[in-house]
Amino acid sequence: MFWVRFLVLALLSLAGVTQTSSSPTQASEPPTEEKPPLNTGSLSFPWRRLRLPEYIVPLHYHLLLHPNLTMLSYSGTVRIELQVQNNTNWVVLHSKGLRITTATVLDQNLAHLSDQVLPVLHNPTHEQVAIFSPRVLTGGQKYFLFLEFGADLGEGFYGFYRSTYRTSTGEIRTLASTHFEPTSARMAFPCFDEPSFKANYSISIRRSRAHTALSNMPVEQTVVLDDGLMEDRFAVSVRMSSYLVAFIVCDFSSVSATTASGVKVSVYAAPEKWQQTHYALKAAVKLLEFYEKYFNISYPLPKQDLVAIPDFQSGAMENWGLITFRETSLLYDPTTSSASDRLWVTKVIAHELAHQWFGNLVTMEWWNDIWLNEGFATYMEYISVDATYPKLRVEDYLLDTCFAAIGRDSLNSSHPISSVAESPTQIKEMFDTVSYNKGACVLHMLRHYLTDQVFQIGIMRYLRRYSYSNARNQDLWDSLANTCSEEEFTSGGHCYSNSQAAKNAYLYAGEHLDLTTMMNTWTLQTGVPLVTVARQGSRLLLKQERFLRTTHPSDPAWPSLQQGYLWHIPLTYRTDTSTSIHRHLMTTLTDSVEVGEEVGWVKVNVDMAGYYLVHYDGTGWDDLIQLLKNNHTALSFMDRTHLIHNAFQLTTAGRLSLDKALDLIGYLRSESHTVPLLQGLAYLEAFYRMVERMDIPDVTQNLSTYILWYFRGVIDRQTWSDKGSVSERRLRSELLSLACHLGDLPCLEQAQRSFTHWLDSNSTLSLPADVTETVYSVGAQEDSGWASLLHIYTLSLSETHKHKILSALASSRDTNKLHRLLELGLEGEVIRTQDLDSLIVMVARNPRGHHLAWSYVQKYWSTLVDKFQLGSFSIRNIIIGTTGQFFSTEELTEVRVFFESIHEQASQLRVTQVAMDNIQKNILWMQRNLGTLRSWLNQQIDWREKGGGRERERQQ
Repeated sequence: MFWVRFLVLALLSLAGVTQTSSSPTQASEPPTEEKPPLNTGSLSFPWRRLRLPEYIVPLHYHLLLHPNLTMLSYSGTVRIELQVQNNTNWVVLHSKGLRITTATVLDQNLAHLSDQVLPVLHNPTHEQVAIFSPRVLTGGQKYFLFLEFGADLGEGFYGFYRSTYRTSTGEIRTLASTHFEPTSARMAFPCFDEPSFKANYSISIRRSRAHTALSNMPVEQTVVLDDGLMEDRFAVSVRMSSYLVAFIVCDFSSVSATTASGVKVSVYAAPEKWQQTHYALKAAVKLLEFYEKYFNISYPLPKQDLVAIPDFQSGAMENWGLITFRETSLLYDPTTSSASDRLWVTKVIAHELAHQWFGNLVTMEWWNDIWLNEGFATYMEYISVDATYPKLRVEDYLLDTCFAAIGRDSLNSSHPISSVAESPTQIKEMFDTVSYNKGACVLHMLRHYLTDQVFQIGIMRYLRRYSYSNARNQDLWDSLANTCSEEEFTSGGHCYSNSQAAKNAYLYAGEHLDLTTMMNTWTLQTGVPLVTVARQGSRLLLKQERFLRTTHPSDPAWPSLQQGYLWHIPLTYRTDTSTSIHRHLMTTLTDSVEVGEEVGWVKVNVDMAGYYLVHYDGTGWDDLIQLLKNNHTALSFMDRTHLIHNAFQLTTAGRLSLDKALDLIGYLRSESHTVPLLQGLAYLEAFYRMVERMDIPDVTQNLSTYILWYFRGVIDRQTWSDKGSVSERRLRSELLSLACHLGDLPCLEQAQRSFTHWLDSNSTLSLPADVTETVYSVGAQEDSGWASLLHIYTLSLSETHKHKILSALASSRDTNKLHRLLELGLEGEVIRTQDLDSLIVMVARNPRGHHLAWSYVQKYWSTLVDKFQLGSFSIRNIIIGTTGQFFSTEELTEVRVFFESIHEQASQLRVTQVAMDNIQKNILWMQRNLGTLRSWLNQQIDWREKGGGRERERQQ
């Protein structure tokens, strides 16, 4: 850490300041004579814990920043009003990478407590600084801490960092933006950087006339300084956590509108991308109005800005009043954006606006409960978009969200929704599939369990009770269970006293529920349950266990991995004798329910409203296979999709034979709904890519032949256009992409013709957005096509369009071209660093590129960590995306050896064990299922060649 010489500066009150000096010291007197520094020889850092002491609480920050976009640095001052609760000589707070040049403590009257320079001690390991006051700070009193500091604008994606964009004339322009969640506000200014330290913020920013300054609140006053600079002074913020503070200095253009309640909504982007902002503005206004009505709580700020940042690591960040986005998550170009792109933009905006209540208004007390932010925001995407944009059919994607959660949660390396997280790296890793997807799916289960109305009233109570404060898991359960504190107790049935909480329940199939006990089984223990059902006369026998894809019941480790696991499962089921949904709360390892002798089939977990898998013992699977063949519409499309998913998951776990799962999807020629059709196809495509990557020619060829033969009809019905509903367009996009990848001649010929026409038009011809990526991927297989695409990539002003081009470039079978792409990604100029992790994963998914990508990761590991930070989504994406392509024990050993070589970093990461589990799962799949797949395909090919296929086609 760089040590500096301290100067003592006198300080004026910030209230009503109108100074015109361009000095970075806001509201300061001219510097006094230099005072002798206090002797620090006997002082050592006073605090040893990662989390800050609680005896000093920040109340109000007065922050002035002056970024220099030419020198790529900034200076600043902060005056923090503090409430001291215990007598102390020390103020401990966070700071990382900042040069603190002055530290002063003042009393309530802004008088200096010492005439000596106050020492600043550093603890870089904990990212903390401590300021020593010779005079004791008295408990119960308020004080002010004044700090002067400076730093370079960051090169990465955290703190106060620089970003650039290129105009159509080739000019490079620079802006400065922030990203603080979870622990990077301390990289921008000294602060109490923990979510429970909520405070008000008064922010001022100096800028040139050519730039615009944005922050959480609107500008209240702009002052012209002596040197011609402008100082924007923003209104005082509401109480909020430090990770939600944001500020930007840029030259962007914007569009604005006003909601029905008077909130000004603006969307900002680079000037030449202004035309791509209109859809986002319309969506943001509509969604913000929806949330105000749904939560019955007004949005508390006068404005809401949404800004597309050219360099941005994640999808978006919910800074209160100033949401920042990756350009692909906010900008929508009707000429190059597909139906899926439109849905993505809508969902991301919905997610971030939900955070304005879940996360901003009510914040988790600590990062172990980040799911209270992210799980809710993820689930609210589906509720809000379904209500505001029903034609997007967002409900079709909810199952995918839960399937992704199960994929992660069925590995032994998973973790509870609410988990211990102390260090910055551990905290970053909490932003994962478990917190987002599983959190959303558990809430979905709870909403269906409590009913929509009870759920909505419960979360309204939760938001009102903890507004501008922090909450924990228990606070949510109490709000949903309608409990209240003793002083809030009413006898009118609106809420119950705490003493009633254990007895309180919503009636569920005649049983009383303790909501806390039930939900703790879902949030405080790892994994996802598997319910095995078996018929015994008129009863349905039930058994629950933890579902694991890498361990079989015959394995010696099985008993220890199952010990202590028990969920309170809100079971639902449907039979052929009734249209009713039957309900039962399963709170023991084994149970049973009466279904009746006359029942033919039973489908458990109706519409997958519950977060659990189901295995049908005995003839259960055969009954359902026959039902799908004879009358698949007897089940909803969600139930059909759920059956397909569960069957293939059980196959991976060695609990169901692969041929049984393949027989289950034998009805798909009759399937008219996109979701189950794509679910079945996704598994076949996954198997194809697996054997293609493993270079198993006979299975690769036979599987390709089978898919193209079996789905010939639906492939041929696809048009190369953007016509149809969102579901139809999604099917077209994914089906034609697969057909061309499998070498389907009609598909390849049409794609090549479209690509040639597009090139001949000098790329002025507009290709149908839904098939653009497929057309580019086919065109990229030729040298000239690949070179043309790379050139157009450098010129395109649409990041969504560039992503499609990059995917096509990464599909090349030429390893030299893949090498070049990775080199361009590392350089970070032609291909932005923000896209490097996606590029590595794209190359890894290419059968010619998976070992190349892994070698690249090993060679440049340190560089990648420097660019993205350990524990970040990008690092996790790179690790999972590359190692997930491995299927052999040799590759598992290679990965293990590499992780051992970076032990100091790998030991901090949960994702390294996830990667090992994934490879082990892949190895087991090959051992358990490759032979069965080969035999089943041989039977299908033989049957087809003997005329069975023609007979089936005549029958249909």
